[in-house]
Amino acid sequence: MDLTEITLTYNFTGHTVVITGGAGILGGEMACALVGCGANVAVLDRDPKLADRLIERIKMIDKPGIGRLAVVYGDVLKKETLLQAEEIIRAELGTVDALINAAGGNRPTATTSPDLSFFDLPDDALRGVFDLNLLGTIIPSQVFGRGMAERGEGAILNISSMSAFRPLTRVLGYSAAKAGISNFTQWLAVHMAKEYSPRIRVNAIAPGFFLTEQNRYLMTDKETGELTPRGKSVIAHTPMGRFGSPDELLGAVMWLLSPASSFVTGVVIPIDGGFDAFSGV
Repeated sequence: MDLTEITLTYNFTGHTVVITGGAGILGGEMACALVGCGANVAVLDRDPKLADRLIERIKMIDKPGIGRLAVVYGDVLKKETLLQAEEIIRAELGTVDALINAAGGNRPTATTSPDLSFFDLPDDALRGVFDLNLLGTIIPSQVFGRGMAERGEGAILNISSMSAFRPLTRVLGYSAAKAGISNFTQWLAVHMAKEYSPRIRVNAIAPGFFLTEQNRYLMTDKETGELTPRGKSVIAHTPMGRFGSPDELLGAVMWLLSPASSFVTGVVIPIDGGFDAFSGV
């Protein structure tokens, strides 16, 4: 389902959605689709200038009723910046109806390699990956989830990973942190529904392998652009035989944010071309 099909299928007019890490590849794709569906979207990022490309893309959306895009500074590991961002967003776009926790990523220094063994992985590198992915999901959920708890409705969508289902070699910190996000998704879904309102839903998607700037150095050769041995292994274990395209996340994202999934909470949906289903035999 491409961006045009998404905007014809879903209508988020009057809704405000916050996307942390929204200037990134995957978060940016979600932002453009939601604006095209009428939502007012606040892209939250440590480097707001990265969202310039989104602004240009949205100018090219040729359809009536598109929403607004606001780019707001915020650091998912610094609660005070998120509290300030929440005030700005509420003043500019209104009450936050949904939160997408798209901030995250890995570090080369937290990844084993021929030159860096498991035993030598630096504490600060591992801690940085844990914090960015797991705390960087929990803290925004505290800040923006509070208003949902007070109103008794809302949707939170987290970004887990295929490495949460099947811990991938080399990326120790990333796999552990994403597994934590899957666990947190289920915990928060129950907590919100039981303690506040069953109309607050918390779900996650678990992307398989999509080429981004953060994983490209693992999947393709920097010089030639050809697949690395790891990239070839990933494709060989993906029944659809290719990497995903960012727009292929949109169908699940829109469904999980919309009333069409009103009885769905606490799930983690793989979007992986069959990777998790394939035993390799």
